[in-house]
Amino acid sequence: MSGSALVALRGVGKRYATGTVAVQGVDLTIAEGEFLALLGPSGCGKSTLLRMIAGLDTATAGTIGWPRSGHDARGEPARDIGFVFQEPTLMPWASALANVALPLSLAGVATREAEARAAQALGNVGLAGFERAFPRALSGGMKMRVSIARALVTRPRLLLMDEPFAALDEITRHRLNNDLLALWERERFTAIFVTHSTFESVYLAQRIIVMAARPGRVAAEIAVNAGYPRGEIYRTSAEYAGHCRAVSERLGEAMAA
Repeated sequence: MSGSALVALRGVGKRYATGTVAVQGVDLTIAEGEFLALLGPSGCGKSTLLRMIAGLDTATAGTIGWPRSGHDARGEPARDIGFVFQEPTLMPWASALANVALPLSLAGVATREAEARAAQALGNVGLAGFERAFPRALSGGMKMRVSIARALVTRPRLLLMDEPFAALDEITRHRLNNDLLALWERERFTAIFVTHSTFESVYLAQRIIVMAARPGRVAAEIAVNAGYPRGEIYRTSAEYAGHCRAVSERLGEAMAA
């Protein structure tokens, strides 16, 4: 986490028109190149916070700054991001290649270049040879790989992931965790990963933000001082078990607060 600040949240809150306060008083700085996990139970505002960072939702209190970013034509912060949702959200009528190339096509990239970059992105997530496959022919894990490739095809500085592996079986989830870390180590984008799994957060992240609900707020910040690459040796180590135990304790305290 030696990079300078990429995103800085100061007093960020979200109150809906119904009066419900989803997020309150969040102060958080995300460093360039960091892998950060947002951990908490359902309904604690993790996804809302992620959507506000992405600009898909608007904060009703506080500020979200991009210290090293410029501004777009509207004067808004230039959010250079990729977003992976809980579901793959693929176009069923389009091939894997066309799904991944979509952000480039929308940005006006020439078809040949867009397809070449999409093919490379699919190869990076282990789907070389599946360029012409349609979503109906892909497993759940493969669909999520396509979704990750689509988010990364524009080479964003920040990758936002909203519980992308929650619906997958344990074996597939572990494999995708490993592949995601390999991509992050190679590309060194900044990652914010939302999860409700203590074990997943400890395996992936350098830093874990534990959130408490009603309203959503930061309850604890925990550094995971384990090196990379991480693999099965780490997953079965006493170090990993100790981190999981400490994070679980803080999560329990947050849920009881």
